[in-house]
Amino acid sequence: MSRDNNYDRHITIFSPQGHLYQVEYALSAADSTGLTAIGVRGKKSCALVIQKKVPDRLIDPSSVTYVYKITEKIGCLMAGLTADCRVQVTRMRQEAHQFKFNFGYDMPVHVLAKRIADICQVYTQEASLRMLACTAILTAVDDERGPQLFKIDSAGMVFPYKATAAGAKGHEATNWLEKKVAAVPDTDDDETVQTAIMCLQHVLSSDFKGSDLEVGFVTEGGRFRSLGEAEIEAHLTAISEKDM
Repeated sequence: MSRDNNYDRHITIFSPQGHLYQVEYALSAADSTGLTAIGVRGKKSCALVIQKKVPDRLIDPSSVTYVYKITEKIGCLMAGLTADCRVQVTRMRQEAHQFKFNFGYDMPVHVLAKRIADICQVYTQEASLRMLACTAILTAVDDERGPQLFKIDSAGMVFPYKATAAGAKGHEATNWLEKKVAAVPDTDDDETVQTAIMCLQHVLSSDFKGSDLEVGFVTEGGRFRSLGEAEIEAHLTAISEKDM
């Protein structure tokens, strides 16, 4: 154990057991905020859901968000340390706008996901940089590929998903989604949102009000947007009627 302790001070040196401890610590820090993020892909849409927790009663609740618009059609759900999340979102917006400036058309979501993952991976190679303790779930409806959902972790690992989860209860949520999400996503817009909300309800074993959740949504031919409190309440009502 004392031998391993010497390796957790360096981000670029492997331990004899093959661990990069600082990378593992960053991944743990991204899950340490107690929030769980859910992303679900449907037939023609994608939904992102997370709890809305205000860390201090004196903070203006309207200033707290984990759902971000990157471009008009690309949305992002962040889980992790708030400051790191904002830095990551700013970098994604810069990359997307630079791409459009250079090539004259909007950056596809799969290109943006791979670009950000490459940057994150570089942070694991250089001792002068600190990894960002956050996980990003990117979504958009591509003109050619249809609905797209990607998850990018602190170490730069990126994959497309039919549904995914991150955060404190990420493993439990993933197990639930594996049982509920079809091999070929075929849910309509409302079912896609409700599946994501039901997953969060299941893993946290609690019922929510509209003000307790943040929901991001994008559909074919539309722009990414955050659902209002009344829209979330309507989905919660529909879920409760299903259970009756």
